[in-house]
Amino acid sequence: MRIPSLLSLIGFIMVIAATYCPMLRPFGLFSMNVYDMNKPFGMVILIVAVIGMIGVVFNQLKIARLAAWTIVALAALLYLGAYLKVHTSFDFLHMNKTAAYLTSKIKFKWGWYVLFTGAVLCLSILFSKKQVVVKSADAVVS
Repeated sequence: MRIPSLLSLIGFIMVIAATYCPMLRPFGLFSMNVYDMNKPFGMVILIVAVIGMIGVVFNQLKIARLAAWTIVALAALLYLGAYLKVHTSFDFLHMNKTAAYLTSKIKFKWGWYVLFTGAVLCLSILFSKKQVVVKSADAVVS
């Protein structure tokens, strides 16, 4: 296995592990991972990461590249959704200072770093090329 493929495999494993890491901590009471925030979206991330791992292991680079770009898009979409949800969840209050105070009590945790690091490592598959193996003088098999 080539180095970019190995890095991409590590990236997909990191994305799977990141779905279980703490992402948000509302009011210091409990930590929320991806499945606590949005279970169907977390399952989509998990399935795409597994498909990417299978593509890397079986040397299907087009599938792995598509899965890597999809993971990056899903991670960015999840962050955008979480950011907007945190900053608009107390808009029903007419007291702006109280809403701002309550919004400041919802903290983003270190799981986002793991998710985005894994997503960036998944993109290392873009630098991998299939090796061409010459069987005989006339036939070239890739």
